Amino acid sequence: MISILITAYREPTTVGKAIEAFLAQLPEDAELLVVAPDPETTAVVEEYARRCPVVRHVLDPQRGKPTALNFGLQAARGEIIVFSDGDVVVEPGALEALLRPFADPQVGAVSGRPVSASPRETVLGYWSQLLTDSAHAVRAARAAAGGFLVCSGYLFAVRRAVLTPVPADALSEDAVISHRIAEQGYRIGYAPEARVRVKYPTTYRDWLRQKVRSAGGYAQDYVRRSPVQMRSAWLEIRYGTALALRYPRNARELLWTLLLFLARLHLWLLVLLNVRIRKMQFTELWQRVETTK
Repeated sequence: MISILITAYREPTTVGKAIEAFLAQLPEDAELLVVAPDPETTAVVEEYARRCPVVRHVLDPQRGKPTALNFGLQAARGEIIVFSDGDVVVEPGALEALLRPFADPQVGAVSGRPVSASPRETVLGYWSQLLTDSAHAVRAARAAAGGFLVCSGYLFAVRRAVLTPVPADALSEDAVISHRIAEQGYRIGYAPEARVRVKYPTTYRDWLRQKVRSAGGYAQDYVRRSPVQMRSAWLEIRYGTALALRYPRNARELLWTLLLFLARLHLWLLVLLNVRIRKMQFTELWQRVETTK
């Protein structure tokens, strides 16, 4: 049995699209759970549940995304759990492609491929496309070499048998889950055909909020002390610089790429300050990003 687990918070205008995209490709003997705390999102989910019995709402106690995931996992019945968000849209055929690698019993998890829905003609839209395309290149190369890779939190699937509860203060639940699975000796597969469309931030303030939260998860002990690694400031410099410099198509995009280098430096300095030195609380670091909705 397959369980789709979507987490959503104050996303009544987007969660319906996320649900419909999955419903169009659900296999038999599957369920779709949406974990949401707020009345507006809950009302949308419950309307879908009335029309479609495979959809269920799980009440979220609103103590952060890791807690929401754990509540969803307690309610899920599937042997394979597919994780996604209430503000993204999976493309047709994504679910089948995501599940295919589980034919190999040594595969513990499979990552989908985020693609940016933001326009390349703006600075932040260009950054989002550069970063998602570069992440795809890194994952594809690591998968081809049989190396470790981190699942994308926008779309990934995991064998229920290898899942453990997500720490309540984990900033990057996808990173924690991926590292724990690899530490058990399982491989993490990559399904580039399992595409999920993502709208990225449109202001620098929101961009920093989102990136400090996700990159900050790699500075937490859950990930930082893991024997397997994929992402850090040093690894980004070592392997990401050449990828980024090959990406621009013109002088304007080259300038935007150089600005991105400065923004990433700003990001990693904030991670060092807020996560490693100041040890800010989860509630301070996890700030809602409005421009992705």
